[in-house]
Amino acid sequence: MSQYTDHRGPRGLRTRGTVVVVPGRGETRATYTRLGRRLAADAYRVRVIDGPHLATDASAEDPLPRLAARIAAAIEGTAPDGGVARPVVLIGADTGAAAIATLLGRSDLAAPAARPDAVVLAGLPAPGATVAGTWEEELDVRTACPAHRGTLTEDAEVGRGALNNAVPEAAVSAVYAGDVPVPALLLAGDADPLTDRDALARAAKAVPRARLSVVRGARHDVLNDVQHRSVAAEIVTFLETLRNELVPLVTVESSAW
Repeated sequence: MSQYTDHRGPRGLRTRGTVVVVPGRGETRATYTRLGRRLAADAYRVRVIDGPHLATDASAEDPLPRLAARIAAAIEGTAPDGGVARPVVLIGADTGAAAIATLLGRSDLAAPAARPDAVVLAGLPAPGATVAGTWEEELDVRTACPAHRGTLTEDAEVGRGALNNAVPEAAVSAVYAGDVPVPALLLAGDADPLTDRDALARAAKAVPRARLSVVRGARHDVLNDVQHRSVAAEIVTFLETLRNELVPLVTVESSAW
């Protein structure tokens, strides 16, 4: 069985970079099929891997080495010549975002060629943030998008009740401390009860090259909520700006709205 799902760009177009998506609590690779296809349509090679299981028990096995290995495998062979199409950008949701941020500080876990050029951290949960209740209540916290609610409900591999699992404080400390050494796009929904917006705002100021984008009306699954088209456009804008040395390609000189 493949270690990732693979989304290729349109035939005949040069691959503009590599995107590896790391799901969060309870999610599967299928959760990000829509996002993967949309980013691939803009000629990015997108691969979705299995997310980490971050345990609160300090005696549990460290999940980060396995995650680093999955990321390294997903990055390989994304260019037509068998090499790596750069830039390489990691997109993480929920605990996937927390794990990516933590990995960036663990130079012992990844070869230099596998380290990302930038990251997108979406729906980063506050330490200890959980949801208790029925599946319908968990869905209400996750998303208002009917299609995404159907995707989660119909996928037998989705971990129902996964948002009941607390997030260890150590898992998000790297972001809150500003310890993210690459350009970062932080995404948060303003209707997400699991995200500490004030802490994220402080983190965005502490990280040397960070941008915090807040999505109006979005819930915890900010990459897949009703506003998913606008969120994907924000990610593509970030990817293109990254390719231009973080110099925006479009600026607004005048606007009546």
